[in-house]
Amino acid sequence: MPKDTHRTATADRAQLQLPEQVTVAVAELASAAREGLLALAVGTGLQVLEVMLEEDVARLVGPKGRHNPDRTAVRHGTGELSVPTYQAFAPTELLDQLALERMLAKLSTRRYRLGLEPVGTQVEQTATGTSRSAVSRRFVARTEHALAELLAADLSELDLVALLVDGIRVADHCCVVALGVTIDGTKVPLALAEGATENATVTRDLLAGLRHRGLEVTRPILVVIDGAKALGRAVTDVFDHPVIQRCQLHKLRNVTDRLPDAVASTVAKRMRAAYRNPDPLVAQADLEALARELDRSHPGAAGSLREGLAETLTIGRLGVPPTLARTLRSTNCIESMIEICRDHAVNVKRWQDGQMVLRWMAAGMGEAAKQFRRVNGYLYLPALRVALDQTTAAVTPAKEDAA
Repeated sequence: MPKDTHRTATADRAQLQLPEQVTVAVAELASAAREGLLALAVGTGLQVLEVMLEEDVARLVGPKGRHNPDRTAVRHGTGELSVPTYQAFAPTELLDQLALERMLAKLSTRRYRLGLEPVGTQVEQTATGTSRSAVSRRFVARTEHALAELLAADLSELDLVALLVDGIRVADHCCVVALGVTIDGTKVPLALAEGATENATVTRDLLAGLRHRGLEVTRPILVVIDGAKALGRAVTDVFDHPVIQRCQLHKLRNVTDRLPDAVASTVAKRMRAAYRNPDPLVAQADLEALARELDRSHPGAAGSLREGLAETLTIGRLGVPPTLARTLRSTNCIESMIEICRDHAVNVKRWQDGQMVLRWMAAGMGEAAKQFRRVNGYLYLPALRVALDQTTAAVTPAKEDAA
């Protein structure tokens, strides 16, 4: 280094004099700096916060150790005054959300600290907000909020073309879940309800709740259900013009579960071929013929195949193109959402009650919604709306004539 440059640098250092408070603070942060940049930032932030709090208190009650006859409050009294800085930093929404995200990412309360960023040994030793009980309280609070938000959301602006309803069993509890598909192909989690089974009362209450929250129920809508009779009855009780599509995959499983393996594979192949047939009349004829063949050898499977057979072919009668038909011929969309919920809750070993099930399900549905993409074939949804209107218009006069 040239002599002049060295002399200038030395003079600059000589003129640099840090205030005593700053010097002390930097010395206290030295250990945090050795633990990493984040630990340094946290330590600095906490010191700044401490100074801000002290200044707020001084403004309210005067400097510490000095008598002030005009003050209206004291540092240690029976009443309370709000401290602006504390009020600004006290809300826990961010911490609650972080707890929710980490728990849904399968981080248990016992190992919660392992998923946190390194903020310095001193902070970690004195922190209480990351204890098992604190994390549990935050998670419960956030999942309760998620459940309340799901069940209270305003649905009056939704323009639904299709509604999917299915059930999920968690321990001894059965949850009925509703998922909507809007005219632009967006999937929207709508509601869930808990009961012992997928009975008509639980489902009717769930659907009636959608109506009370503003969902349009007078317009024709495609309703995809898993085939349970209770679901069908509840749908027709709440919606004025539902067009029901029974899940083809549920039907296929219900039939093949009543057959020996050697026969089941052949029957499944014939059922899939019928469901792929673009002509719904031919498809229905093929399935009825298959049921007749099964009558003598496997009457249970034959009866299961005939039950609601026509409703498994609704999507074909509506003339829905194959791309969109693959989405709406089954409840796969809603089952994918349910699997995401199950995956998030895989670490839960003991379900305490139905409310706990609902909280976890609501939180999982919220996370699933973040991963949703528009349904395949969404460009055909306006055409489906037209087909639904035409189908309803053709059926309604016939009902009136019969009456």
